[in-house]
Amino acid sequence: MSVNQISVFLENRKGQLAEITTLLADKGINLRAISIAETADYGLLRIIVDDADKASSALLSNGNIITMTPVVVVGVPDEPAGLAQLLSLLSDSDIDIQYMYSLFTHANGKAYMVFRVEDEMSFTAHLASHNIAFATKEELGLK
Repeated sequence: MSVNQISVFLENRKGQLAEITTLLADKGINLRAISIAETADYGLLRIIVDDADKASSALLSNGNIITMTPVVVVGVPDEPAGLAQLLSLLSDSDIDIQYMYSLFTHANGKAYMVFRVEDEMSFTAHLASHNIAFATKEELGLK
């Protein structure tokens, strides 16, 4: 049920993000989601791409420091309170959300949210027990 997220450690300097996205574009890799966290000294770029193996190879060959992390993507109703209802359901459980962000993809009345959680099995079981579906790689256009 999880997909691979690539985290890239960035120097906090002008043009770093443009270099990464240009490298991926030149290799024909399509971004599906992007999230950036930063401090005064460095940044952390989290991406989901259509071909994680190809992207990680390109980034490593370019000298980037990366990690690959499993994350869960959940479709939520693309309407007011769609996300609030999901988060309320999770707040009633004992599941820790470490971080989340959205995908660019919207389809079939759903917006897609990426979740990194401490206990993926509990997270997916809890949502499945409430008939909440997880996005598939095919649905998201991932290899």
